[in-house]
Amino acid sequence: MTALFSLLRRPGLAASAGLLAAMLLPGCSRTYGPVPSEAQLEWQKMEYNMFVHFGPNTFSGAEWGDGTEAEDIFCPTDLDCRQWARIARDAGMKGIILTAKHHDGFCLWPSSTSTHTVAQSSWRGGQADVLAELSAACREYGLKFGVYVSPWDRNHPAYGTPKYNKVFATALEEVHSNYGEVFEQWFDGACGEGPSGKKQEYDWPLFHSVVRRLSPKAIMFSDVGPGCRWMGNERGIAGETNWSRLDTEGFCPGAGAPPADTLQRGNVHGAHWIPAEVDVSIRPGWFWKESENSAVKSVEQLADIWFSSVGRNALLLLNVPPDKRGRICEVDSLRLMEFRDWREAVFGFDLADGAVVKVRRVGDMAGVACKPLCVELDLPEMRTFDVIELRENISRGQRISSFVIQIPENDAGWKTIAEGTTIGYKRLLRIPECRTRRIRVVITGSYARPLIDGVSLYHSPVSQSVDIQRDAEMTTSAFGSHAECR
Repeated sequence: MTALFSLLRRPGLAASAGLLAAMLLPGCSRTYGPVPSEAQLEWQKMEYNMFVHFGPNTFSGAEWGDGTEAEDIFCPTDLDCRQWARIARDAGMKGIILTAKHHDGFCLWPSSTSTHTVAQSSWRGGQADVLAELSAACREYGLKFGVYVSPWDRNHPAYGTPKYNKVFATALEEVHSNYGEVFEQWFDGACGEGPSGKKQEYDWPLFHSVVRRLSPKAIMFSDVGPGCRWMGNERGIAGETNWSRLDTEGFCPGAGAPPADTLQRGNVHGAHWIPAEVDVSIRPGWFWKESENSAVKSVEQLADIWFSSVGRNALLLLNVPPDKRGRICEVDSLRLMEFRDWREAVFGFDLADGAVVKVRRVGDMAGVACKPLCVELDLPEMRTFDVIELRENISRGQRISSFVIQIPENDAGWKTIAEGTTIGYKRLLRIPECRTRRIRVVITGSYARPLIDGVSLYHSPVSQSVDIQRDAEMTTSAFGSHAECR
């Protein structure tokens, strides 16, 4: 429960809820700029999904296959997609996206468009279909099923010719027609040479039309969306300023993508709602390698990624590659469960529960469409925390451009303990441990009336490193209460 809209459901806090309701005046019902579709809202709420890179590269040790691999190289000894799904569910993930076809062109389903597929492999007598097994496993374990289908094909003889676009569109039709609902279609913009030495001019409108026709609710990923966008790096780091809006005119996936800093930050006045997805691997590489079994990311590294992805208005897509058996390696599985335990320990209890909330304006601000909004929490008693969560009601657009978080200091004024720019769906801030009974969030910049959806406070089970730029300036107020940070 957060300390804002959740208050409306708590008995004994009607007065606070009444003050909060001032944020929901008729003027707030208007949207600001582009807004997310229902599918995009549901996608953002997932927060955390599994990426699965699996194919010939798993067996060759390559990251990018060249398309000349013999089909028989793909031969898992104990494929268990149910294990993948069970681990993903137990780790707290909500969906799985599989590399149904990587750049080498090998299809993990028996595609009619290619002779480089599981049907040409001797594995299971050519009768295998990894997409069928994984989609069934996702349904069994309550997960959503997504696909990565690379348009680059280093095997197909038609690649580099106009004919190939129809070939690829047909492959998409197969994937989106035979395996149930697809929640996300991942388009890699890679466009290298095919077997003929030529590059392909992709027909993106055709590809998008196939997905829209067969999977109308699917979120399409690429450098320019249209459903969600690449964050601009594969390190798990979203921009500290991260707008879910993007201008796409004149850009396309791949070499024609917007600059990396634009992908990191979005466009404050962008024409389209295209939120960020952060893709990163739990290992140094994307495909499994035995030599990397000792290099799986630590819980501390994953925690940093959580704060710099989900905690910065993005969705985290964590790659967990199966091994040559076709199973997720034990060390990866264990690390995922340790990471789940860490998240539950940090975010399992909201220290803002039971707070009385006051919402008010605190004066004029030049150049901003509204007065600064102050959300003040009066906690039931002194509480200690080192993580702050803010949420914005993005259903009506992303509005907030800056904020400060303050606690009383020596009965004389307010001390700033954290500050930031955008909030969006979720903003997480790590701070030095604080103990106080009162805390306030002041929205210092917003392009329309700010709509705060929640404030939560948490305490980490162990001390954490902090990398936050803080300003020593203090603002004064008539309110005061003992508080301390250390």
